Parts: sequence; structure tokens; C-alpha cells
Amino acid sequence: MSNHKTSSQTPAAASIGSPKPGRFFKKAWPLAAAIGSLLLIWQIASLIIGKQFLLPGVPHVLPKVLNIFEKPEFIQGLRNSLIALGIGYPVACITGSILGLLGGVSRGFARYLRSLISILQSIPPVAYVPFFMILLGFGMQTIVTVITVASFFPMALSVLNGTEGVSKTHQELARVLGANRKQLLTKVFAPESLPAFITGAQVSFGNAWRSLIAAEMVGGASIGLGRYLSTRSEIADMDGVLISIIIIGSIAAFIDLVLLERLKRKLLHYRYLQGGDQ
Repeated sequence: MSNHKTSSQTPAAASIGSPKPGRFFKKAWPLAAAIGSLLLIWQIASLIIGKQFLLPGVPHVLPKVLNIFEKPEFIQGLRNSLIALGIGYPVACITGSILGLLGGVSRGFARYLRSLISILQSIPPVAYVPFFMILLGFGMQTIVTVITVASFFPMALSVLNGTEGVSKTHQELARVLGANRKQLLTKVFAPESLPAFITGAQVSFGNAWRSLIAAEMVGGASIGLGRYLSTRSEIADMDGVLISIIIIGSIAAFIDLVLLERLKRKLLHYRYLQGGDQ
């Protein structure tokens, strides 16, 4: 009897401590399918065109991807681009979230901020490059400023929209308990707007990365990922162009799907406790 009881409990105990083999597959297959479909379309297009110098095939280009990291010009460009992103993107996220939260405690400021965003976000970020090049000069300052401007608007708008969903009951309860505007901001609006902050951060990253590459390509910097891509196209180096596109897309996917997604799951862990999708 005791043996039967022990044997019946062993599988259950083992299943608690062991990882679910299907979980990794469930999370990995959509990404693998997306990559595979893109490579398939690329290879089919290469076969249809039939000219290797116009569109090299996947087997020709992919083996050369790792070799590009041996080129000092590319490494320096990659480093400069990541530095610019690492400065402009956080500044935009912090500034946008603060102003968006302020809109929650001041309806007049919220209307002003929404009007300002509606006017300015319709301008493509790359259109600011000539303006900032004249104002700030050629190089890192211009690129960082363009990144900040491009990624500020979605962050501010997302957090501003998030403040509108804050419970009126919680606001009134905090006021009854004697909370001032600063306490409302930090104790009520900030915690309840956290999902909006995460959404805004992911949308802002897309804007920041695209504006970074575009600004470098149109001449905002002498070195960077976008500039390297532009120089490869100027000399008709199709291998270099495709490899640059692969690297640019891979870095963006890693930051978005791994780093920002992990941050989202850590900050919003309560949303994933019941789904078993961690």
C-alpha cells in the first residue's frame, strides 16, 4: 500500500520541478516560422530574378554575416549607433512618461500635451535631420536628438492615455485620505499606468530604431549602421546591403522580443501568473 502511494506521488513531484518541454516550443515556433518565411521569400525572389549580382541567394549571403564583425568600420558604426540609441531612447521614455503622468493630475496640461503631440508627431522624424544638423552640427548630437524626438511622442501619448483609465474611485479615495498632487502622481497614477508605460516603451523603441537608421542614412552622421548601409549601396555592394539589413533587423528583434519583452513580463508578472505562458 505504501509503495503504491509513493509511486503515485513521484510523477507529480517530478512534474512540479521539471521544466515543461512544450513551453519552449510554444514560444519559439512563431519566431522560427517568421524567420523561415522571410528567408524563403528572399530565396524565391533570388531564383526568379536569376542574377546573383542583383539579388544574391540565402546560401550565398548568410555564411558571410559573421565575417562582417571582423571589419573595424562596421564595429565602430555599430558601437556609435548603440551609444546614440542608449542615450536618446531612455531620455525620451523618461521625459514622455513624466509629462504623460502630469497630464493625469492636470486636465488642462493633458489637453495642451495632446494638442502638441498631434501637431508634432505628424512630421516624419527624418525631416528633423536637416534642422538639427544646422542647429547642433554634424554627428552624434543630431542623431541623439532625432531619436529622442521620434520616440518621445508615442511614450507620452501612451502614458497620457493610460492615465485616463485610472480608477476614479482610487483617485477620490486618495484625496479623501489627504493625498496631494505629488502623492496622487506617485501612488495612484504611476502604478496604474504601468501597462501603458510598457506599451509606450515598445512602440517608442520602434520609432527610435527606425529614426536612428534613417538619420544616419541621410547624412546625419559620418559613421553608424545606417551610414554603413548607405555606403554599401553607393558602391552597389549587394552582399553588404543585405548583411546590413540582416544585422539591423536582428538587433531590433533582440531588443524588442527579448529585452523589452522580458522587462514587460517582470514588471507585469501578475498578468502571466495564470496563463502559464512565461
